[in-house]
Amino acid sequence: MIYNVCCSFHIFLLFALAIFVQISSQAGTSGSKVEVLPGFEGPLPFELETGYVGLGETDDDMQVFYYFIKSENNPQKDPLMLWLTGGPGCSSFSGLAFQIGPLGFKIEEYDGSIPKLILRPQSWTKVCSIIFVDLPFGTGFSYATNLTAQRSDWKLVHHTHQFLRKWLIDHPEFLSNEFYMGADSYSGIPAPTIVQEISIGNEIGLQPRINLQGYLLGNPITTGKEYNYRIPFAHGMGLISDELYESLQRHCKGEYIEIDSRNKLCLRDLDYFDECHSGINLYIILNRYCEDDSPKKHESLGRRSMTQKLEDSFNSRLRVPDIRCRSYGLFLATQWANDESVRKSLHIREGTIGKWERCYTSDFKQQISSSFEFHENLSVKGYRSLIYSGDHDEVVPFMSTQAWIRALNYSIVEDWRPWLVEGQVAGYTRSYSNKMTFATVKGSGHTAAEYKPHEGFALFSRWIAKLPL
Repeated sequence: MIYNVCCSFHIFLLFALAIFVQISSQAGTSGSKVEVLPGFEGPLPFELETGYVGLGETDDDMQVFYYFIKSENNPQKDPLMLWLTGGPGCSSFSGLAFQIGPLGFKIEEYDGSIPKLILRPQSWTKVCSIIFVDLPFGTGFSYATNLTAQRSDWKLVHHTHQFLRKWLIDHPEFLSNEFYMGADSYSGIPAPTIVQEISIGNEIGLQPRINLQGYLLGNPITTGKEYNYRIPFAHGMGLISDELYESLQRHCKGEYIEIDSRNKLCLRDLDYFDECHSGINLYIILNRYCEDDSPKKHESLGRRSMTQKLEDSFNSRLRVPDIRCRSYGLFLATQWANDESVRKSLHIREGTIGKWERCYTSDFKQQISSSFEFHENLSVKGYRSLIYSGDHDEVVPFMSTQAWIRALNYSIVEDWRPWLVEGQVAGYTRSYSNKMTFATVKGSGHTAAEYKPHEGFALFSRWIAKLPL
């Protein structure tokens, strides 16, 4: 297991982190309240703080920008969560504005003025305080003097852990709140690793102690084998014929990522598979296909290039996409964040960032091939976990998530059953003896809370309150 193999090395790093946090806790952290935002009418009806946490040896060496939204219920007692969006290389502003936060962009024709913001009534901040961070470096408003050196899986893990402990030093009123790590998509790779690093840090006495309770992951990339489940998923959804499915099984033998170039029959079948999929929205197969939103052929969809290709398609754009496409909202976000009045309201330090980039996908080193072993370690430690999937997501099919959960080999505590919202089936769930809950969100995609916010909020609010789904 990873803990046994890497424990000594990581404990060394954590001791170094402990020394660093102790000698630098008095500087490098700043936060300011934000009461109004350009594009939103009137004062914000929730408490928003933005600020920086310095991680480097000097003030401007490495500065992580964050958005912190207090729980709208009871921030003194409600849980605290840190959220990471996928990528690799995308700011958690995505989570704030498009998935689980209290604000979203009004989708309307862009006329050159500041895009309008609207309230999202299903915000998870109704029951939980959430920190959204611009990590890894190069995304959002975070900045570093040596950007390339800070961009890798392991650096992201260490930076997030270091950020959290320093943030809590500056916000001691949240030290007793239950803490959860939340993430989706590609961050299914680093997030369990971060949880393990926090856990080890607590065990060796790092201060401040984090009241770690568990983690939750939406549509998470985990093993690097997710693409292999696209073919059975597509067959089950009626997107390919029985004959093509049988031929793919026969010629590719279940392996669709690392294909021998001499296996012409497998490659032929995959080309036909791509042809059948040329008009399918892989993020949610029920929705309209938009070329602006769509990754290209199967050879770009191995784990290490898949996520980068997917997020490249959602990066900041020079041209205006079709207003009917998902990427249009991301275009509006880029226009909004690059407005000087917005930066002033967010208390962005002048001269630190040129063009705001939601995603910065180049030169990110993907060093962790699978997070499965970290789930094994965390299961032994007894942390709670919620793993959920949109059941119409073909990027990370729910079948692939079910497969690695089964491979953990824990007994079923509560077997497969529907969970309901307003008397209607919202998905299906199953729970295991390692305190892990798996749930699907019916009719949703990648990621689940974005396409089904009402159901996503019900799922989260029940689980975080330790209630049955």
